[in-house]
Amino acid sequence: MTEFNRKTRYRKTMKFNLLTLFPEFFPGPLSCGLMGKAIARGLVEYSLVNPRDFAPDRHRSVDDRPFGGGPGMVMSLDPLLRALASLDHPGRILVLSPDGRVFDQTLALEFAQESDLTLVCGRYEGIDARFQEFVSCEAVSMGNYVLNGGESGALCLMEAVSRLQPSFMGSEDSAQDESFSSGLLEYPHYTRPAEYEGARVPEVLLSGNHQEIAAWRKEQALRKTLLQRPDLLEESCIAPDDLLFLRQLSRFKPGKNLYLGLVHFPVLNKKNEITAVSLTNFDIHDIARVCCSYGLGGFFVITPLEDQQELARSLIRYWKKGQGGRNNPDRVQALDCVDVVADLEEAVQAIRKNCGVLPRQIASSAKTRGRTSYQEVRHALQDEAVLLLLGTGHGLADQILDGADGLLPPLRAMSSYNHLSVRTAAAVIVDRIIGESS
Repeated sequence: MTEFNRKTRYRKTMKFNLLTLFPEFFPGPLSCGLMGKAIARGLVEYSLVNPRDFAPDRHRSVDDRPFGGGPGMVMSLDPLLRALASLDHPGRILVLSPDGRVFDQTLALEFAQESDLTLVCGRYEGIDARFQEFVSCEAVSMGNYVLNGGESGALCLMEAVSRLQPSFMGSEDSAQDESFSSGLLEYPHYTRPAEYEGARVPEVLLSGNHQEIAAWRKEQALRKTLLQRPDLLEESCIAPDDLLFLRQLSRFKPGKNLYLGLVHFPVLNKKNEITAVSLTNFDIHDIARVCCSYGLGGFFVITPLEDQQELARSLIRYWKKGQGGRNNPDRVQALDCVDVVADLEEAVQAIRKNCGVLPRQIASSAKTRGRTSYQEVRHALQDEAVLLLLGTGHGLADQILDGADGLLPPLRAMSSYNHLSVRTAAAVIVDRIIGESS
C-alpha cells in the first residue's frame, strides 16, 4: 500500500466549498460519471456559495470599476469576505487565478491530503488584490491560458483531487497507474475485439503472461513519454535499466541541428574596442565535450589568425591521433566535432553544405537584453539548422550581434554579477535549449 493510501484510507469525505458567481455551472458536471457516484456515496461533498447573496445593496453588486482606469470590472472585497466568513470549515483556501502555482499531479496529491478545500472562482479582471491581506490563501493556475472565470478550473481541480481519494476509482492501484502519477505518461490501452479491420492488439497483451505484460507496459510508458513529453523525463527519477532502454530507442534528436561557433574575431576587449583574441585550450576541450554530450551537429572555432588556426589544429591532432588520444579515448570522440575556420561565413557555408540550408544565426551576449527565447530556438531545431554564436574576450562585436537572426537573453539577466566563462555559458545555454529532450 502506498504512503498516500495509508494516510487517506480511513477518511470518509472530501469537502469542497465553491465560492462562485455562477453556482449553476457545477451541478451538471458534478452529477456525471465517477464524480457523481462519489458524491452519491458520500465520498465527496460540495457546497455552493454565491457572493451575490452577501452583497450589501439591493442590486446584489459584486464588482466595480478598477482604480486607475482600464477595461473590465474587478470583484469587490466585501461580498467575497462575507461569503467566506459564512463557512464553518473553509479549510485550505485556493484562489483560481492565472498568477498562481500551476496545477499538476503533484499538487493534486498535496491537496488530496486535506479534508476541506475552499475554491474561490475569480471573474472579470480578477479579485481586488487586497483579498490576500485579509485571507490566508493560495493562488492556483490551471495553465498558461485565459478562461472566462475560475469555474472551469475548479471543476478540473475537484476531479483531479477527488479521484485520489480511497475507493473513488474502485481500485487503489488505478490512480497510481495513470499518466503523471509515476512521472511518465500512461501506457496505451486496448479492448475487444482483438482485431479490427486488420489492426491487432499487441500479442503480449493476449499472452496471459502478467510479467511480460508489466514489462511491455513499462516500456511503452517510457517510449510514449520520450516521444511525446520528453520534458517530463527531466523531472523524473528514472531507474538505470529504464535509462538503458531509452537510450536504445530511435527518435528525433534536435541537437543534431544545433551548431556552436566560438568567435575570436570580431570581439571586444576591456576598452570596448574591436579586437582578435587568442584561443584557449580549455575552451576547445570543454565546449567540444558539451557538443558531444548533447549530440550537436558540430563546433566551429572561428579565428582569422593563421597561427591560431594552426595551434587549434595541432591541439586537435594531438588529442585525436597523438598520445593524448591514446590515453583518453573519450576525448577523441568529443574532438571529432570540432572544425577550425577563418570567419563566420566559412562556418555558415560548411553548415549549408552539411544540411542543405543556411542556418539561422543566434547570438549570445551577457550585456544586451535578448529578444529570442530559448524555447523559440528549441522549436526552430525541429525544422532548420541553428548556428549559436559565442563570444570570447568581452563579448561579440556589434557587427556580429546586428547581423544575427536572433539574440538570446543574458543567462543571469536579474543578477548583478553576470561574468561566466564562455565554456560554462556554452554548457548552460545548450542545456536550456536541448535539455533531456536530446
